[in-house]
Amino acid sequence: MAVVLVYPIFPFFWAISSSLKTQTELFQTPVDYWPVHPKWENYAKVFTGQPFARNLLNSAVVASATALIALAIGSFAAYALGRFRFRGKRPVYYVILGGMFTLIRTLGIYNTWWGLILSYMIFTLPFTIWILTSFVREIPAEIEEAAVVDGAGPLRMMWSVLLPVMAPGLVTAGLLAFIQAWNEFLFALTFTVDNQSRTVPVAIALFSGATTHELPWAQIMAASVIVTIPLLVLVLVFQNRIIAGLTAGAVKG
Repeated sequence: MAVVLVYPIFPFFWAISSSLKTQTELFQTPVDYWPVHPKWENYAKVFTGQPFARNLLNSAVVASATALIALAIGSFAAYALGRFRFRGKRPVYYVILGGMFTLIRTLGIYNTWWGLILSYMIFTLPFTIWILTSFVREIPAEIEEAAVVDGAGPLRMMWSVLLPVMAPGLVTAGLLAFIQAWNEFLFALTFTVDNQSRTVPVAIALFSGATTHELPWAQIMAASVIVTIPLLVLVLVFQNRIIAGLTAGAVKG
């Protein structure tokens, strides 16, 4: 197990180690796996050299809003696709999976949070609906029948009965949507032009230097560590829910 853990953990360890070195130490030989005198000021320079705090805020708002909107729309769509029978159900399902968004400039939301949030729906919403539809199909129909007997309408049933049961699936789909939006680079590069809306992947890519050796690699590593920590915390906090969501329906009694 220890040998297996080296594979996923070592890159993160190397990023932390590199973030605490000077520019000279990064390229010296032999390689020091841990700096003798850690340069913690590299983390401070990430925020003083450029508006990185603003970039973090942009990523947090865009990723959170994307995940919440995807869950809000996806849960209702998943319920309809997983429970109801209607004409054109399968074509609708595949149209959702293949949907595209091309109206950023037309809507006048270029270089805004909303431009990124709506463009991220292209890949987060179909994925969210797909996960939640599979989860809804595994929920016993008797739960809904009991709610109908007690006088619950469709919205009441969805809010008070099904959403609590779907909690593991919602956490899994929401976290995966958040991670996708947090790490996305191409749309963020295309639909933003300044730090007012620019997210952290683009901000890190735009760290500048005259040559490759003159790039602030230690600061780039420090920024990468800062960006990775929130994802690690979220996964550790919700790991039980994630496992329950991913394994739901794998075993039938």
